[in-house]
Amino acid sequence: MNIPEKYQASAEAFARLLEIMDDLREKCPWDRKQTLESLRNLTIEETYELADAILDNDLEGIKEEIGDIMLHMVFYAKIGDEQQAFNIADSLHAECDKLINRHPHIYGDVEVADEEEVKRNWEKLKLKEGKKSVLEGVPKSLPAMVKAYRMQQKTAKVGFEWENKEQVWDKVKEELSEFQETLDEQMPLEKREEEFGDLLFSLINYSRFIDVDPETALEKINRKFKSRFEYIEKHAPKSLDDMTLEEMDHLWNEAKTHL
Repeated sequence: MNIPEKYQASAEAFARLLEIMDDLREKCPWDRKQTLESLRNLTIEETYELADAILDNDLEGIKEEIGDIMLHMVFYAKIGDEQQAFNIADSLHAECDKLINRHPHIYGDVEVADEEEVKRNWEKLKLKEGKKSVLEGVPKSLPAMVKAYRMQQKTAKVGFEWENKEQVWDKVKEELSEFQETLDEQMPLEKREEEFGDLLFSLINYSRFIDVDPETALEKINRKFKSRFEYIEKHAPKSLDDMTLEEMDHLWNEAKTHL
């Protein structure tokens, strides 16, 4: 296959990374020691670093983290090649084939009306490929909030969905009422936990109807809370242990103004 001129620099950079990976695997004691399992947590950490850079709109950081994650992908493929299971070309060609198969409106004669129809067709095609469940592709180790959001997205694509946001908000209020009933001291903790989970799940569901990503929204609030509390720590006239809530709240309001 001839590489189009516009991709030449990218192909050369990727080939350079593959060559360096070969060198590291052969000559570096640390790199030789790594396994698929030992790299897993490091890959998760790199992914979160990319997520941080995206929230910070740090384009230089995003560039760097993309490279780090690409290195990990090449590393996994190198180990797969050593085990004669697969190589990087196998992975990339499989992905290309999957994308072509799942976009018949581009590479075939299927017509779609809009983005939502594309999403519905995507899930149907996955089932035709042998997936046993619409939810099969949701990783078990995803953070719970992200997992709930993705499961709701996927089931919605096959029609398991509320008709409008008003219905979803009614469900939120219903779940809130049921949770409030569990605050009775006689209610078992397990029941309280269950109803609190139902409430969170319904709020996450509502977030989809108002185009809010709940994970991103919560992380932005986490950051805001952190910066305001650090302002209190920095400007506290005495130890926080010796301050009253009212004194700390005064600094909190100052932080809201200054930050």
